[in-house]
Amino acid sequence: MCGRFNMTDMPGLQNLLDELAIDLQLPGPRYNIAPTEDVLLLRDGQGNPARWWLVPSWAKEVSTRYSMFNARAESLTRSPAFREPFRTQRGVVPMSSFIEWRKERGQKQPWLITNEDRTLTVAALWDVWEGGSSPLLSCTLVTTEAAESFKPWHNRMPLMLTREECRLWLDNRETIDPEDRMLAPVLKENLRLYPISRGVGNASNKDPELFEPSGESVVLPAGR
Repeated sequence: MCGRFNMTDMPGLQNLLDELAIDLQLPGPRYNIAPTEDVLLLRDGQGNPARWWLVPSWAKEVSTRYSMFNARAESLTRSPAFREPFRTQRGVVPMSSFIEWRKERGQKQPWLITNEDRTLTVAALWDVWEGGSSPLLSCTLVTTEAAESFKPWHNRMPLMLTREECRLWLDNRETIDPEDRMLAPVLKENLRLYPISRGVGNASNKDPELFEPSGESVVLPAGR
């Protein structure tokens, strides 16, 4: 699962955009981004704001009745909402870190997860709903089963792509096999995790100080 993230490393984001040959005016840093908020979606050689909660093109209305901010990798070819986007409407959402909660001493403790060397690139699917006064671009983040080393924090994790995988994922001329190792539940990069303030539980709290370490960090090496 991925239900909260930050995009605060603007130099890292610029490096990513340069690597993908996307010309875009950088947005400002953002903290504690939550479902239904707009996120930066990279797709088709461009970057656009998109609602983080997929609204299928065939939906009768914009609704949060069904959980559509994450898409399980195992169901991409089975779900009516994800099948066509997986085939031709793939994108990437960059993030500097994301947040997961785990139970510690009877309370849920938030942990910040980051790659200190570069911006994370998380696989996404998008669609355009045209049932309102103007077209609505929306997206969902793809998740996999958690890598073994990540399971103490959560049983799911976002599908984090390498730069090579990112280029393939963004090329909608390519067909991606749902059994491709790209979608395997394994860490492809080193992650650093550290506990942060429980104040981030309220999505309206955007104070950068809430994301400072409140305890010792843990490093999860790639490949596990």
